Amino acid sequence: MDDHASPGSKALTSDPTPSTGAADADPVETGRLLFARECRFMMGGVSLDALPPADLPELAFAGRSNVGKSSILNALTGRKTLARTSNTPGRTQELNFFDLGGRLILVDMPGYGFASAPKAQVERWTRLIEGFLRGRTVLRRVIVLVDSRHGLKDSDRTMMKMLDQAAVVYQVVLTKADKISESALAAVTETVRAEIASRVAAHPTLIATSSETGLGIAELRAELAALARGEKTQR
Repeated sequence: MDDHASPGSKALTSDPTPSTGAADADPVETGRLLFARECRFMMGGVSLDALPPADLPELAFAGRSNVGKSSILNALTGRKTLARTSNTPGRTQELNFFDLGGRLILVDMPGYGFASAPKAQVERWTRLIEGFLRGRTVLRRVIVLVDSRHGLKDSDRTMMKMLDQAAVVYQVVLTKADKISESALAAVTETVRAEIASRVAAHPTLIATSSETGLGIAELRAELAALARGEKTQR
């Protein structure tokens, strides 16, 4: 299994999630061990009455249809094909659930912002997402992925407004950070951070990532692993 954690990480052991020891004191290592667990596809739901039981903490991933959401999910779990990637933005139009070692459920939300989608499809997507956000009590956080080359778009702001209204904590994560210069990344990071500061449900920590180079993946794993253990949750 590919591991995108920073160099020097410990080798995977037969028990990837010890309950005590150094891993508990090292958030990055704890995150690596959690996401090294088996991750399996559970189901895809196109309606609220077809979703799996709400038995484990859930983390959902949202973003524009071409933001690189599938690539980030694959990078987090160290796999190449866990989440389907496609050259056609907006291909996934359902809530896809993945079980991470019986500890955490990852939810791949339908991509938004695809201009060619029929109005009826957009309305169906909106009803599904609004119902999921308001009714899923085990949902710990939504990761809102934003392309670092473009910054926040109106569709991202619409998503964040929906999350604010649903009182669901969300965290903005920049993708494709390897595609721009360090100065450009610093500028977009500051701009996005300033805008989310006024959002009532936005988590203040902003992480820049690259699914190709592994930038920020270890830090994001650590952040999400804390939520799996019930730490730092605001909901």
